[in-house]
Amino acid sequence: MSASVVLLERPAKGVALLRINRPEARNALNLEVRKLIARHLTELAEDEATRCVVLAGNEKSFAAGADIKEMAGAGTIEMMQRGVDKLWRAICGCPKPVIAAVNGFALGGGCELAMTCDIIIAGESAKFGQPEVKIGIIPGGGATQRLTRVAGKYQAMKYILTGELFGALEALTMGLVSEVVPDAEVESRAVAIATQIADLPPLAIWLAKESVLNGMEAPLGSGLAYETKLVQILFSSQDQKEGMAAFIEKRKPKFQGK
Repeated sequence: MSASVVLLERPAKGVALLRINRPEARNALNLEVRKLIARHLTELAEDEATRCVVLAGNEKSFAAGADIKEMAGAGTIEMMQRGVDKLWRAICGCPKPVIAAVNGFALGGGCELAMTCDIIIAGESAKFGQPEVKIGIIPGGGATQRLTRVAGKYQAMKYILTGELFGALEALTMGLVSEVVPDAEVESRAVAIATQIADLPPLAIWLAKESVLNGMEAPLGSGLAYETKLVQILFSSQDQKEGMAAFIEKRKPKFQGK
């Protein structure tokens, strides 16, 4: 296993924590890091013991963007052959909930990486931004689409066209992050939420995520119809029977993901 992305020991039952570990480069996303994140998330998606994933950096940087040194001299054909777009799809395609624990810088590709996650916990000192225009390119990991859908055209245009950074509280106001907590509590809070999710019926959690994400790409009527079908499907699960029986009997349910 490479030292660039480390799959840590599980901080809690059902929870896996992936940490980007390139402190010498402020956790810049080189091709190796992207491949490893995609590989680990693909493997965790198939791991029955994993019900939720936390993605973290260190106290100074979640990920300070793409590795500029790695791409500065590349041409169009080389960029196409690298297939970074396929890696982004693998990362955002994880069916299990992924929580970003953001301390320090989440810039460029780092901000886009956070936006592929389902929940973002940010430290008070965290800084977000899409500064790609300052080096002659535009965001390539989804920011022109995801940031616009989250914050609206005018906020997204401001930051994408100027490359200015913005803080955690502004990100919270825009709806870009789920919570802002003291810097020292970011990872523990992310793990706490992941643990809470991991204790719930996994089929319901996975289908809830699927419904939200698919609904974002569909007209309201289609999204509502899809949601209804998923609810109906869950009535064939053992966890639905157990959950409702436990509620009626006033006891703690025992969910098995079946």
